[in-house]
Amino acid sequence: MDRTPVVGDKPLKASAYLRRPHRAHRASGAQAMSSPRTVAFHTLGCKLNFAETSTLARGLEEAGYARVRPEERPDVFVLNTCSVTENADRECRQWVRRFQRINPEAFVAVVGCYAQLKPEHIAAIPGVDLVLGANEKFDLAAHIEATAGKRSVGLAVHGPIKDARSFHPSWNSGDRTRTFLKVQDGCDYFCSFCTIPLARGRSRSGTIAQTVALAERIAATGVKEIVLTGVNTGDFGRQHGEDLLGLIEALDRVEGIERFRISSIEPNLCHDGIIAFVAASRRFMPHFHMPLQSGSDAILERMRRRYDTALYADRVRTIKRSIPHACVGADVITGTPGETEEEYLRTHAFIRSIPVDHLHVFTYSERANTTAVRMDDSVPMAERRDRTRQLRILSSKLQRAHYERHLGTVRPVLFEQGDAGADMIEGYTDNYIRVALPYDATVVNTIAAVHLQHISGDGHATGAVNTHAGPERTNWPTASYQLAI
Repeated sequence: MDRTPVVGDKPLKASAYLRRPHRAHRASGAQAMSSPRTVAFHTLGCKLNFAETSTLARGLEEAGYARVRPEERPDVFVLNTCSVTENADRECRQWVRRFQRINPEAFVAVVGCYAQLKPEHIAAIPGVDLVLGANEKFDLAAHIEATAGKRSVGLAVHGPIKDARSFHPSWNSGDRTRTFLKVQDGCDYFCSFCTIPLARGRSRSGTIAQTVALAERIAATGVKEIVLTGVNTGDFGRQHGEDLLGLIEALDRVEGIERFRISSIEPNLCHDGIIAFVAASRRFMPHFHMPLQSGSDAILERMRRRYDTALYADRVRTIKRSIPHACVGADVITGTPGETEEEYLRTHAFIRSIPVDHLHVFTYSERANTTAVRMDDSVPMAERRDRTRQLRILSSKLQRAHYERHLGTVRPVLFEQGDAGADMIEGYTDNYIRVALPYDATVVNTIAAVHLQHISGDGHATGAVNTHAGPERTNWPTASYQLAI
C-alpha cells in the first residue's frame, strides 16, 4: 500500500520512513490534532531564520493554530535549525529532548538549513515526527495535517536543493520597534567553507515592487525600523534585471518607516552608488556590515571569495570618507585549512589597519560536502579557538573605540519596547551604538536625540535625552580611526 501522505492532490515525496517505537497518542488518529491546536517555535541561527519563523507562524495561525510559548505545553513544536557550525546536530538533539520533557505527546517538526542538509539523520532522532526541506517548510501546516496522527515513523520530506527556486518573502512580527525583512535568499558563490548554497539553493529574490508593497504593509503595523536581510543581500534582483540600489531608492520613499538598515553586504557588491545613496539618505542608517573572513589574500583565494584585501580596504575607507560617523562591522573566520600562524597574524594586522568598528568572529568547523573539508592542512581546534578568542578581544577594543569617538555628541536613538517594570530602556543610535538610559515610558518606540556622555560597565553608552535638539542634529567627531593595540 502506498502510504505517501497527500497535500491537496499532490503526493509528498518521502525520502525516509524511519521506524521507532509507536507513541500512544498516534493511535487516536486525527483526533490527536483536534481543535483547539497550539504551536510553539524555537529558532536557531541567523536573522533570516527568525524572519522565516515568523512567516511559518503566520501560516499556522491562518490554519487555525494558536501560537504559544514552549513552556505552555503546545500540541506542536517547530524547530527552525541552522547549519553554520558543527553544533547543529547537538543543538537539534538538545531542543528535541527539551520539547519531549515539556510535552511527551507533542508533535515535533524540524525545518531550516540543517533539515535540508541532513533530513534522514534528523528524522531518526527519537521524538522527531516530521522533517521538511527548504521548499517544503513553507507548506508546514499542510504537511503537519497530512502526517499527524497517521503514522508512527519519523518522516523526512525534501526535494533536491536545485529545485528550490521560489522566493518566499518573510519578516518577523511581534516587535513594534524593528522588523527583519527577507529580501533575498540563496547564494551562487559556493565559497569553499560554506554549506548555504547546499541548504538554501541558488540566489533569488522578489521584485522591487513586491518588496516595497511588503514594506508598506509592515509600516501600517507601526514598526519604526526595517532591517533588510538575506543570504547575499547585495545580489538582490539580478534575475529580474533589478538591483539593490534600485530597491533601497524605492524603499527610501515608503511612508511610515523611519529607519532602514542593510544587515550585511558583500564587499564586491557594496559599490560607490550604494555608499553615496546611504550617505545622502535620511532613512538608511550609516551602518554597513561587510564579511571579510580573512585578512590574508592567500586564505581568501582558498576560500574562493570574490575580493581581495585591497578591495575590502578600499570599500571600508570609501564608506568612512563619505560617512565619517558610520559604523562598519566585519565577519571573520579563524582556523580555515591552510591558515598558518603567519596568515592569522596577517589577518590581525590587516583588521587593525582599516577603520572597522566591530567584528563577528567564527571558529571554522568542518562541514560535509564543502571543498574545505577535503583540504589536508587543517588547523588544530585548540589553535582555532585561541585565534577566535584573540580576535574577539580585538573586536571589544574596536567597538569601545567607536563608542568613545562619539562621546560628547548628540545622536538619534530608537528606543525599544522594554519589559514592564524595567529599570533601564535601551536602543541603538543610527550608527549602531547601544544606548541604555533610566526607563522613560515617553520614549518607548520613538527616536530621541541623546547626548552621549559615558560608557557603562556593561559596555553600553549612557547619557541624557537632549530636549533642545531634534534627532537630526549632528556633531560628528573627526578623531583618527587608527587604533593602537
